[in-house]
Amino acid sequence: MKYLKNLLLGAGLVVTALMVSCTTGSKTQLTESGLNPTAFDTTINNKPVKLYTLKNANGMEVCITNFGGRVVSLCVPDKNGKPTDVVLGYDNIKQYADSVNSPSDYGSSVGRYANRINKGNLTVNGKNYQLPQNNFGHCLHGGPSGWMYQVYDAKQPNDSTLILTIVSPDGDNNFPGKVTATTTYTVLSNNTLDITFDATTDKETVVNMTNHSYFNLNGDPSKEGTNMVLYVNADNFTPADNTYMTTGEIKSVEGTPMDFRKAHAISETINDTTYDQIKNATGYDHNWCLNTYKDGKGDDTKVCASLYSPITGILLEMYTNEPGVQVYTGNFQGTGIACKHGIKYPKHVSVCLESQKYPDSPNKKDWPSPYLKPGEKYHSHVAYKFSIK
Repeated sequence: MKYLKNLLLGAGLVVTALMVSCTTGSKTQLTESGLNPTAFDTTINNKPVKLYTLKNANGMEVCITNFGGRVVSLCVPDKNGKPTDVVLGYDNIKQYADSVNSPSDYGSSVGRYANRINKGNLTVNGKNYQLPQNNFGHCLHGGPSGWMYQVYDAKQPNDSTLILTIVSPDGDNNFPGKVTATTTYTVLSNNTLDITFDATTDKETVVNMTNHSYFNLNGDPSKEGTNMVLYVNADNFTPADNTYMTTGEIKSVEGTPMDFRKAHAISETINDTTYDQIKNATGYDHNWCLNTYKDGKGDDTKVCASLYSPITGILLEMYTNEPGVQVYTGNFQGTGIACKHGIKYPKHVSVCLESQKYPDSPNKKDWPSPYLKPGEKYHSHVAYKFSIK
């Protein structure tokens, strides 16, 4: 309850929350992060939606809704043992489902193709497909009705595992092939959120799945998070134009604000608008080419990126078998929309660390391939490990 009091805004909200959480009998108990699970109980597209809670014995709690496979909250202890929710989001399903008044990809399991495809142009097996152009003229995150706005079938075999499955029909947002995809969330005993993405298809297509959690490790998402210290194990990145589309180049980070090989506070470089990549994105929204990926294989036993809060002492270490990570610093936050616990998130409040194939890989033939054929299995792995530094 101490954590809840610190987050809820206004005495009236605090009193209401206390009444709910302290009532016994048939009343629903709040989660450690202060969520009311009943606020997620609904039916969308004739499928049941609810909030699932995963836990371990070391103070980690992850709440996930099967609408979009979204991580709604992620609670870990800070340096004083205080439970701290380190991801952004909403506290009810109504806002998640309202793509007009509260659009978001908060915490989602993104598919069929995460990030952007140039002008929505896709060629598969010699045939051209025109995809939706839902972001600066490009196809973003699988189109306007991508998997983040679909209901996954959910199974929770134990307290620490959630298995989400989606069947994407041939022609879904004009992508070819019927794809069956699974996202498996597991909370490990060492305070790691382990995520695997698996998929098969009946026709050649492209698949690029990721998790889109917005991390703020400071414990107060009402303030910007540029004090957080970022590390990215990458010698190179893929520059983008002013529509956020990769140019096809791979450039060295040496001597640029893109160099996070030595960890430093994001605030040290994020405002360097003399550098065109920072100016175009008003921050960071770029793909880094990970050093942990070599000869067509990613080493998910090595840290590929990390994020640290000097306020809470929470350290996040990221591991993946993918070739790239998209680092996004919440440049489009600051909309004034009231989010979880009524908080209005400011610009640069958070950092997304999205494991992925490079953006627009279908149109860059020399980049790691996103193509999936019948009989093949797509498998992607990312893990976010939390500890105290």
